Amino acid sequence: MIVRKSPAEIAQMGRAGRIVAETLALLGDHIRPGGTTAELDALAEEFIRSQGGSPTFKGYRGYPASICASPNAMVVHGIPGPYTLAEGDILSVDVGVTLGGFVADSAYTFPVGEISAGAERLLEVGQASLDAGVEQCRPGRRLSDISHAVQTTTEEAGFSVVRSLVGHGVGRAMHEDPQIPNFGVPGRGPLLAEGMTFAIEPMITAGGPDVVVHDDEWSISTSDGSLAAHFEHTVAITDSGPQILTAEAVLLR
Repeated sequence: MIVRKSPAEIAQMGRAGRIVAETLALLGDHIRPGGTTAELDALAEEFIRSQGGSPTFKGYRGYPASICASPNAMVVHGIPGPYTLAEGDILSVDVGVTLGGFVADSAYTFPVGEISAGAERLLEVGQASLDAGVEQCRPGRRLSDISHAVQTTTEEAGFSVVRSLVGHGVGRAMHEDPQIPNFGVPGRGPLLAEGMTFAIEPMITAGGPDVVVHDDEWSISTSDGSLAAHFEHTVAITDSGPQILTAEAVLLR
């Protein structure tokens, strides 16, 4: 069942989303060659707690960190640790914050120093795919319209969407109904309505769509070793269109 939120509940999610966006912006300022993903995790947790929030990911089903940090061919769920960032890397950072009983969730893939033209294009298309999915978050559209928009934007640019991982509803819990694939035909699934809140999250690759799970049972990478990018926003559907609850700070860098 898709749980619709009241205006007051959406406002509370927006307050959590502001912390998420500011955390990503802060991390973006510290992502540079020579730094480690463990350092980024510590910085994120300190900041989130200083703002009165709690890192949603930490302890979730045993997850040991406050953020997910996934470099290069790693798609999602990378556990921060000793990995040292190098010039030319790309790094997906996923952040969730719980504040006042509500969750907001967002991800952004950052360049580390100067990156290749191919990597830059992958990031551009990942962002465009997110924008296309968000644009479909309007009353009267169907759930698969989001999926179709992400897929067509990605594939028309020559990239692949990961088909075994999905976006999701979000609110009082980090994962609520519905699941939102990043591919599909339009016009299918539940009718979108005011008060629904979704985490829209394209996960795209420069190669094929298949992925593998690492031995840590969290980290997921492309099967073919190709670069991957992950972008995500928490979005509320309103009568005037999509309201991004995790916007601005990171996008204004």
